Formats: sequence, C-alpha cells, structure tokens
Amino acid sequence: MNFLLRPFKLRFGANKEYYQAINNVFGICPDNIELYKLALIHRSASITLEDGRTMNNERLEFLGDAVLESIVSDYLFIEFPDKSEGFLTKLRSKIVSRSTLNNISTEIGLSRYVVLQHHAAHSQKHLYGDAFEAMIGAIYLDKGYNFINRLVINKILKERFNIDELIQTETDFKSRIIEWAQKNHKHIRFDTEPDVSFSENMPVFKSTIVISNNAESCGGGSSKKEAEQAAAKLLMEKINSGYEI
Repeated sequence: MNFLLRPFKLRFGANKEYYQAINNVFGICPDNIELYKLALIHRSASITLEDGRTMNNERLEFLGDAVLESIVSDYLFIEFPDKSEGFLTKLRSKIVSRSTLNNISTEIGLSRYVVLQHHAAHSQKHLYGDAFEAMIGAIYLDKGYNFINRLVINKILKERFNIDELIQTETDFKSRIIEWAQKNHKHIRFDTEPDVSFSENMPVFKSTIVISNNAESCGGGSSKKEAEQAAAKLLMEKINSGYEI
C-alpha cells in the first residue's frame, strides 16, 4: 500500500516537502513522517509543547547512535573474521566518529534539511552528524532493524567508505603522543579546560600539552576529547617534521 501511495505522498499533501527530502537523501518513503520531521529538528530550534516539554532530535540521536554502532559492529565482525577485538574497535570508532558522520551527512545532502537556529551552525560543528544519527533512529523505528541494517550497509558503508584507506588513517593522536612520551621517558600531561574566549566562531575547549613543564602544543574543539586530539595531532606533526623536545 505504501508503494502505491508513494507518488501521491511525493507530490501532494502538507508534508510533501519532507517526503521529497527523505526520498532524495535515502531513496525511501516514510510510513510515519512525524519521526523524520522530528529527526531534523536540532535542539536550538526545539518546539515547546503546551505542557512545557521541548521536542527535538536528541532522543532519536541517542537511539540512532546505538543502532548504528550495532550495525557497524556486525558488519566489521563479518568482513574481518581474522582481526582482533582491538582492530575492530578502532575501525568502528573511525566510522562512527562525529567528524565522519558530519561529513557523511553533508555528502548525502541531509544537512540541507536540518532545522536549526543560525548561531548553532557556528558553535556546534557536528550537529549534522547528530542529525544523521537521529535519522537512523527514525528509520529504525519506522521500518525496523533489518531495513535500516540493509540501508546502512548498502547505501553508506559500501558507497561512502573506502575501508582499506580508513584502516590506514590515523585518528587517535593522543594515544600516539602518550606512547611516544613513554618511549622517550618524557613526563606528559594534557591541561584541558573551557575556552574563556569562546564565541560563536571559536572552540568550546582548549587543551595544552605540557612536557617537562613546557607547553609544547595547543588545540581547540567542541569537546575535551576533540581539543586533546587536536593538540596531539599538531604536536605529532611537529615531531615528525624534526622538532626536538
């Protein structure tokens, strides 16, 4: 029945723009369009109900995060039968990272439909990745696990990722810097705190890497983890270029 109604939903009715958007991005026709509409509402544009509750995509994001991690885990487990748990964990982390999902959301065109206040686009750079996870949650609730599993594998993992290149990509710079410090008998610490100079166009956190009481590198990000990784990446680049500590 939904297949027969699909042309009508795409051309007529109050929600035709939403049906067209979901069809353009994912190639599917929703059964419960309200789930998809909610998945596109960032918390900066939350809807307040008469009873005072606010509605946005955060709950769907929470659900979608778990569903996506489950699908990717299952996929990698099958694709790499001889690899260790550590290898699978690192590769999964690269695939489901906020920066990766943010890029995917932009590539498939989902970012064009996210509803948000203007300032949020500057201060929360991973909001499109969050919307992608919320959409995964919406599709899961609307179509079921088997449907979203096939969609993610065929439309996202196989079409949008080069797994071989991803395996070679380094993302955990903090661990590499800590290993380097241990190998070279250096005392290292990360001083990470909220950035007091924060504005709409600046990071929320700032991290400074201190080695033997000397500040060697600084990085910023929208979370403590992101700021520390940015600082570690910069320091690793300096070390690789011949910088001596």
